[in-house]
Amino acid sequence: MNPNPAVGVLYHWLGGLASGSFYVPYRGVKGWAWETFWLAGGFFSWIIAPWFLAGLLTKDLFAVLHEAPASSLMWAVFFGLLWGVGGLTFGLTMRFLGLSLGMAMVLGLCAAFGTLMPPIFSGIFMSQVVGTASGRVILLGILVCLLGIAVAGLAGISKERNMSTEQKQAVIKEFDLKKGTGVAILSGVMSACFAYGLAAGDPIKAITVKHGTDPLWQGLPVLIVVLVGGFTTNFVWCVWLNMRNHTGRQYFTSVPSHVGEGGTALETALDAPSREMAEHMPSSVAVLQAPAIKKVPMLRNYLLCALAGTTWYFQFFFYSMGETQMGQYKFSSWTLHMASIIIFSSLWGIGLKEWKGAGTRAGGLLALALLLLVGSTVIVGYGNYLGLNH
Repeated sequence: MNPNPAVGVLYHWLGGLASGSFYVPYRGVKGWAWETFWLAGGFFSWIIAPWFLAGLLTKDLFAVLHEAPASSLMWAVFFGLLWGVGGLTFGLTMRFLGLSLGMAMVLGLCAAFGTLMPPIFSGIFMSQVVGTASGRVILLGILVCLLGIAVAGLAGISKERNMSTEQKQAVIKEFDLKKGTGVAILSGVMSACFAYGLAAGDPIKAITVKHGTDPLWQGLPVLIVVLVGGFTTNFVWCVWLNMRNHTGRQYFTSVPSHVGEGGTALETALDAPSREMAEHMPSSVAVLQAPAIKKVPMLRNYLLCALAGTTWYFQFFFYSMGETQMGQYKFSSWTLHMASIIIFSSLWGIGLKEWKGAGTRAGGLLALALLLLVGSTVIVGYGNYLGLNH
């Protein structure tokens, strides 16, 4: 299969669309605490969808995993565990820095570490990246992406200045720059570990291709292994929250439990740590003003969680496809992934009127951020195209 960076960028955009969209079905879940619907959807994200699609689209899945080197499996699971820690500590970043500043710091670090560390550790950074024209173009695209993330953070800060006092208190109550910076570094670096897990799974890709799998689907068995680690971290956290908040019975009964007057549990930044969920989580004020429910729509909730969880998985389904199209610079896929997520998350935010009343300055900064992020994907794609011709 001949790589095609233009097609690869398209796949990464589709992955970004999936990541930016998966939280929308969760907005329709009623009467469940965050930990309940996150774990219910997570079974589809981390277990059901990965195994089903890998079994459907690859050859001899169980034989491939059996033949995979133990070290490759171990490191892929380990980095998946660390990636899960990154998602959980994201909530603490929101707690200490607020949504906009915290997100800009975490996403910037995640993009930088997730993209640059694999080629540095593999020893090709100076020779194949800095030392080639195509590599330098890709580096330019990475810098433009980081600039776009920074501008998006400024847009969010400008938006927060136009919030009411109640809204600001709901967003950030315990501002602490020193603690927040430390947690943001931890969260950003740990979140980048997903990219390391995929790189650790390269031997698995080679084995599945040897068994006759189309190279386009070679990353699917690796996703199974990495997501086992991510599932473990999230499962432990959600079950602990279920026990702490006495919300475990929500999985089995339609009787509302542990909810506010609005029928929806009052989440904190620590309870609902995922980046996308925190970005679009309704404020406590809005929750308390929502109409109460007398009966939890169990079937509807499970169907919405299944839709959300499967959509979440598709971000990495398309990521693995896009990575196969990037040639020798497949590490740049992480930048394309991060940029695409922010682009489509922001577009959903605009569509859902989350930026209404944010002010002209915030709107202008957001438009500039989107322009930079789209531009970064084009630049990175062009750098990969140059790499194919040299």
